[in-house]
Amino acid sequence: MAQLIIGDKTYELPILEGKCGPNVLDIRKLYEQTGLFTYDPGFTSTASCDSKITFIDGELSVLMYRGYPIQELAENCSFLEVAYLLLNGELPNLDQKKEFDTHIVHHSLVHEQLIHFYQGFRRDAHPMAIMVGVVGALSAFYHDSVDIYDHKQRELASYRLIAKMPNIAAMAYTYSIGRPMVYPRNDLSYVENFLSMMFSLPSEPYKANKVLVDALEKIMILHADHEQNASTSTVRLAGSSGANPFACISSGITALWGPAHGGANEEVLKMLHMIGSKDRIPEFIARAKDKNDSFRLMGFGHRVYKNYDPRAAIMRQICYEVLTELGIEDDPLLQLAIELEQIALDDPYFVERKLYPNVDFYSGIVLRAMGIPVTMFTVLFAVARTVGWVAHWREMISDPKQRIGRPRQLYLGNTSKHFTSLYDR
Repeated sequence: MAQLIIGDKTYELPILEGKCGPNVLDIRKLYEQTGLFTYDPGFTSTASCDSKITFIDGELSVLMYRGYPIQELAENCSFLEVAYLLLNGELPNLDQKKEFDTHIVHHSLVHEQLIHFYQGFRRDAHPMAIMVGVVGALSAFYHDSVDIYDHKQRELASYRLIAKMPNIAAMAYTYSIGRPMVYPRNDLSYVENFLSMMFSLPSEPYKANKVLVDALEKIMILHADHEQNASTSTVRLAGSSGANPFACISSGITALWGPAHGGANEEVLKMLHMIGSKDRIPEFIARAKDKNDSFRLMGFGHRVYKNYDPRAAIMRQICYEVLTELGIEDDPLLQLAIELEQIALDDPYFVERKLYPNVDFYSGIVLRAMGIPVTMFTVLFAVARTVGWVAHWREMISDPKQRIGRPRQLYLGNTSKHFTSLYDR
């Protein structure tokens, strides 16, 4: 129990203990008892919920899904095994895996009329804009899975979202470049299907490279969930109002689109192109240190990780494997990134501030090498993160403590103003 002293009054605040990580002050009755709110812009010190899904220790570089270290999952599991884990709390046995895979395969097709939606977008529309609209429209086609209080409908909506997302994403890409839309194939894995729908043609089927498939599988596992980040919190907030699951996931895609969140790897590539060559790195390092310069190094530092991002170490290895397989290990952007990383890690300015490379620093280079266009980077992120969003949405709906999200504010606007007529203003 903690004590809060305000003037001559003392209030007791319960301390709640988690399985891992910092304990939290329970301030649910703070306003009722004191008439005061807390002030925490960006929610940097606020736990908005309790959860059993993902744990991060930013000081020790720990990321766990349901208690499993991310390194073990990325090395040993398929993406759908991790999806099952996030949704159900444990890795599947053989029978459970077969059943789950079957559900996903049989829900991968989208309603044929939904394809006409794509024709309403301009050819040069950003694929994320298309994703927001099409995913939000799913509720208009699947009325039998929008009742959030029906367990079976929640489960059906979960299958549909996870299964259809690669199809929706790939069609956003093929539409933008004028290629025919490719249907999913039941004989391919989740990741193989995504690559097939992205790159195959009626005249030339796509044969996936196993190294690239394994790499993309790991990339999607690394991005499947990340605790209460901006997009996941958005999904939970939208879901707290009772919104249907398709609308909730669409809101998550919208939040993910921002360059400070899912669009960060795209920004890393832009930064590397801006730097251009190794001899210009010192110039940009100096700019990053200059508080009067708006430039900053993209892909360094993280709100949560105050040490090396554990996903970044895995992504770095994936990067080498992919570029070696494709015979482009001397890729200028990779060499520039390695040099930039080393200089930044040795510079006291970045070391003191713990600005280590994060997962976005290398992921853009890998995806670019695989032939995935820059505009699809965040879309791929959304495909992977849908699993985490759905898991958190389901957990939130089942939580008896859940109430509609309603943050408060510190008001600093005008007071005591009175109306004057239009002619007297």
